[in-house]
Amino acid sequence: MCKIGMIGAGNMSRAMMGGMIGSGFSPDEVIASDINPQALDAAQKKLGIRLAPNNRAVVESARLIFLAVKPQYYEAAIAEIRENVLADGKKIVITVAPGWTLARTTGAFDGACKIVRTMPNTPALVGEGMTAFCPNDLVTPAEAEEIATLLSSFGQVRHLPENLFDAFTALCGSSPAFVFMMIEALADAAVREGFPRALAYTLASQAVLGSAKMVRDLETHPGILKDMVCSPGGTTIEGVCALEESGMRAALIKAVEKTVEKSQNM
Repeated sequence: MCKIGMIGAGNMSRAMMGGMIGSGFSPDEVIASDINPQALDAAQKKLGIRLAPNNRAVVESARLIFLAVKPQYYEAAIAEIRENVLADGKKIVITVAPGWTLARTTGAFDGACKIVRTMPNTPALVGEGMTAFCPNDLVTPAEAEEIATLLSSFGQVRHLPENLFDAFTALCGSSPAFVFMMIEALADAAVREGFPRALAYTLASQAVLGSAKMVRDLETHPGILKDMVCSPGGTTIEGVCALEESGMRAALIKAVEKTVEKSQNM
């Protein structure tokens, strides 16, 4: 009997499985299915997990079931596993998709079952994920703690009320794309000034990584840290003024707002 079942074996699923196995789970405790045989083969070769011929076999073999497929495939996946989940009241379904609230998932199962809503982000691929989770009322405190421990194997975890999930999707789920765009733009500017592109990406990404670590580890307001870099009449304040003139803050706030709006309507 496996403990962890993954329906879906894409990049995010492999990141989660890798974190769990790296934290002490045996690959024999993990089983996965996917309609893409190449994805399954890649997961098996990299992690040594067990493979299932279909989604029902995952549910039959595991107690914790991660629905790690794209949101548009949730209804079909749930229809396939519904009977098996409802027949065993001990199974816990863990969703990994925007737009799928606890109520919506319960409705798709057409019956009461244990559900935990989660939202990880792509930095889980390097063990630096930020994941929110919210269990329904059927999940016991001990089971919720068990899920939180699993999620912490590939980054940090926060238990959030469900009404904050759409905003969390924008703040943590989508924002890596915004940061990647910033790194790309910084590197482009460096290339324009004569840097080789590969070196420009390395330097820009390290600057962003170090800056983020300062905010997190020093627990200092980012505005104060910004002021520390901006010497009177210096170079940095010139760049800050240029960003203000270009509306950088307003653009980021608007990006988050639009992402929240999309998440609410999925």
